[in-house]
Order: sequence, then C-alpha cells, then structure tokens
Amino acid sequence: MAIDRFGRTINYLRISLTDHCNLRCVYCMPEEMVFRPNAEMMQDDEVLYFVRLFADLGFHKFRLTGGEPTVRANIVELVRDIAATPGVRSLSMTTNGVLLKKLAIPLKEAGLQRVNISLDTLDPEKFRRLTRWGKLEDVWDGITAAETAGLAPIKVNAVVVRGYNEKDVADLARLTYEHNWQVRFIEMMPFAGATELQTTQTVQSNEMLATIETALGTLEQVNNGKLDGEARLYRLPGARGTVGFISTVSAPFCAECNRARLTADGVLRMCLLREREINLLTPLRQGASEEELRQLILDTIWIKPWGHGLADGITPLNRVMSEIGG
Repeated sequence: MAIDRFGRTINYLRISLTDHCNLRCVYCMPEEMVFRPNAEMMQDDEVLYFVRLFADLGFHKFRLTGGEPTVRANIVELVRDIAATPGVRSLSMTTNGVLLKKLAIPLKEAGLQRVNISLDTLDPEKFRRLTRWGKLEDVWDGITAAETAGLAPIKVNAVVVRGYNEKDVADLARLTYEHNWQVRFIEMMPFAGATELQTTQTVQSNEMLATIETALGTLEQVNNGKLDGEARLYRLPGARGTVGFISTVSAPFCAECNRARLTADGVLRMCLLREREINLLTPLRQGASEEELRQLILDTIWIKPWGHGLADGITPLNRVMSEIGG
C-alpha cells in the first residue's frame, strides 16, 4: 500500500499515453505545438511494466489520458494488456471523443470500462473556436458510440472559458434531462502555454451554477455534497443524469486526493498543479532493478504535496496541460 506523509492512501494512477492530440483546445496547448520524439516516450512494454509495478503497490484504479490517448498506435492492444494486468480493477479513459465512433466497441471489448469525453459547447461555431480544429458532430458521434458500446457511465467534461462558452453551461446541463450522463463543468486551471488566458478568463463554479439555475431551475445536491471523484454533483428536477462541478480553483479537494500521474515520457507527478516530478523512465532504461524503482515510487508518493499553490500565486510552468494528462 502506498501512503503519503499526510496519511492519504494513493491508489489511483493517471497514465498519459501521448502528448499528441488531434485538436488544439485554447486552454490546453498552443496551436503550433511541438511534440516530443517518440523515442523519448514510454513504449508499450514500458507502460505495461509500470502498470504492473504500480498495481503491485496497491494501485487498482487506472485512467488513460494524453494528449489524446486514442491517437496512440496500438491503443486497443495496449488497453487489452493493461486490463489483463493482475490488480487492475478499474480502467477508464479521458478522451476528446473524435475517434470513438470507430474505437468505442473495440476498446470496450479490450477491457476499457468507462470514458470521460470532453465537450465544451453544443454550438458548432464555438466548438471550432475553442478546439481550433474540431468538428462538433465528430464528438457527438463518439459519445453516442461510447454509450452504445457500454462504456458507461458516460461523463461529459466541459472546461468553461470566459469569452468562449460561459453562456453555454445551461444548454450542456439540459442534456441530463434526456441522458443518464454526468455533465461536469471544470474550472480552468493555469499551466504553461496559455497561462494568461487561464488566469484572466476563469469562470468559477458558483457562477456556472447560478447561470444554470437561472435558466433551468434549482439544482438539488446529490449524495449530501460528497464528491464523486473530483466532482460535486447536483440534479435538475426530473433529470435522468447529474450535473457536476469540479472546483479545483475555488474549492480545492486536495484533502481527498488519492491520485498520481505518470506522464507520457515516464515522469511521476504527484500533483497536477505542482512542478516537482521524478523521472522513472530513465532509471528503468538504465537498468534499475524493480526494487529500486519500487522504492523510488514509494519515496515520491511519501512527499506528495498537500495541495496546489494557486492561492499563493504559484502556477506550474514546466509543462502544458497536454504534457501532463487530465
């Protein structure tokens, strides 16, 4: 079992499979993004080695992220091998949904259980502006394909950016009337690459909630306010699904954090919004023993920070969002 110095059990690993993406969302990366050479990234056997090692340390929940994980070569085969690893009980993916129309069923058959799909607006023109390259219908087709394949419960993630889609939150929340989805609104977080936009155009959860209630009526809190992962859930009267708010900036949930992140270049990052990282891939390639790597992981988990430093003006600038994973 992996425990940090504050007594939190860390058992959830988010693995970035690539820094590449087939979109260029304004809050995530520059349009002319330069990606790292493939040789610097974890290869399939290295990803599987780390999955097994973390599972042996008590990690049982794994989420595949990017960049965009579905653009990785052999993604279905890699998912199949991860799902078959002893100790892996939960395997999910965060994706932009663009390729799910063709991949949803193969991924489900390979052992993927659930997906979180990014959808920031239902307006095709705004969607294009936010993603720079994207087509709304591709993502919508991906969501319906995922639901048909049984990659449920479907969670729809919307990052809200002032000047882009803050007026669209009610339309997105309205989806929960007909669909048993969890539509989650995420406060934009500052990283390198788009820092000015991320710090000046953030919309906080209380404003999003007020916008939704003005348009659709009172939101009723679900589970007495207990977080579902990172999201605090609500339900519109008569709705099948739920509305969630991920309030990383205005109401941090650090006390309950059980997560670690492994970047596509094999670096262990213990807080999304802290720069401190420990390289695992280089020691592995240099011949470090399993016991040495195991101890390196445990030592890194032990010094996991209590939380981020946004309130103190500390912004992580060593990576853009796509280089860390959601």
